[in-house]
Amino acid sequence: MKTGSTDEQLLAGLARNDKNATETLYREYFGMIQAFILNNNGSSEDARDIFQEAMIVLYEKATSGRFELTAQVKTYLYSVCRRLWLKRLQQVQRFGTPVESMPELVQVEEDLEAHERRNEAFMMMEKALGHLGEPCRSLLEAYYLQKKNMQEISEHFGYTNAENAKNQKYKCLTRLKKMFFTQFKSGN
Repeated sequence: MKTGSTDEQLLAGLARNDKNATETLYREYFGMIQAFILNNNGSSEDARDIFQEAMIVLYEKATSGRFELTAQVKTYLYSVCRRLWLKRLQQVQRFGTPVESMPELVQVEEDLEAHERRNEAFMMMEKALGHLGEPCRSLLEAYYLQKKNMQEISEHFGYTNAENAKNQKYKCLTRLKKMFFTQFKSGN
């Protein structure tokens, strides 16, 4: 099935066990689900499991003969995956709010748009970080991702003291912000 297939064609193909329809759904939407799960305390393996479960739900709906899709397939899959992931988080007690206490009607379209905007911002930040160069990139990663303190960073990067490391971190962060907002304003 070619890219650009309509949602109805994808559902019909899924109901016929058309391999191309299944591959198209994975190719088009798995990345979105993986990003959502990675951004919410999950792993790539979790994303594969959740997406597979959602595909089974969609397959069962498509083959039921009674299913009427009232949203885009993308929105439907996102909604199912989100619900499954929240349940999974609740089961492993990493999530404090019981799923049952969530509003019955989740604004999926708004949630999806916010998620896509956040993903775009993350991609711009990653791109800016890639252009930042060394040692700034490693220094910022050591502080923000590896959660090292200034004394550890000072020793690792060879600064004379923690205050010098802190000043360098500030300069690197200022450069990163400038690069990010330049990209953000230009939309690249």
